[in-house]
Amino acid sequence: MKCLTNLNTLLIGTLTLLGTLSTNGSAPAAEQDSKARSLFNGKDLKGWHVDVPKLDKYPDAKGPFIVRDGKLVSLGNPNGHLITDDKFQNYRLEVQYRFAAKPGNCGVLVHASKPRALYKMFPQSIEVQMFHRNAGDFWCIVEDIKVPDMVKRRGPKEKWGITEGKARRVLNLTDDSEKPAGEWNTMVIECLGNEVKVWVNGGVVNHGSDCTASKGQIAIQAEGSEVEFRKIELTPITKLSN
Repeated sequence: MKCLTNLNTLLIGTLTLLGTLSTNGSAPAAEQDSKARSLFNGKDLKGWHVDVPKLDKYPDAKGPFIVRDGKLVSLGNPNGHLITDDKFQNYRLEVQYRFAAKPGNCGVLVHASKPRALYKMFPQSIEVQMFHRNAGDFWCIVEDIKVPDMVKRRGPKEKWGITEGKARRVLNLTDDSEKPAGEWNTMVIECLGNEVKVWVNGGVVNHGSDCTASKGQIAIQAEGSEVEFRKIELTPITKLSN
């Protein structure tokens, strides 16, 4: 009986170690609640609302967000945003996406609040860029964030800003993380307190701190290119791991 107990203990320890090793490659260093929540049900846009300025004037025009073959699709035009009805704080967001045809521009916005705060189009937020070969750049949209090597990654300090005409782009750490057009990419965005951290296909591509917002809605862009999403899943973060 003692040998069997020791064997069970050894097996449990091994399984625990394997579970830890399996997540260390790409998982954030925060402990997550087990209650992951899919923000997209695969059937319709329930839980989201559309903000597309062109539809104000032409309400019968085709909107840029549809569901096709179980995927959420941003058609790219007319420009606008698909915004969650709910607000979120302290979470890990996993997005699986691909440019279905010609690669181009899109983005995921976190901590979104006031609609059309920039250029009468973009909601106040921090954008995590999905532009092809630039995935993980930050764009400051009437919110701000800091990263190491700010001058190198944002330009001369006197040009920084969060409104029209200012240096709002914060370069990522690498442009080599994306897969070729047509293949699926996985982007993970961790929002914890006033920090935002981004992984693309398992590698860290950006990490900002002192963000001027720590909660808000999540938005997906329509910005010129067709993009398919097959997974948009949010997992609350309950506490930091040791």
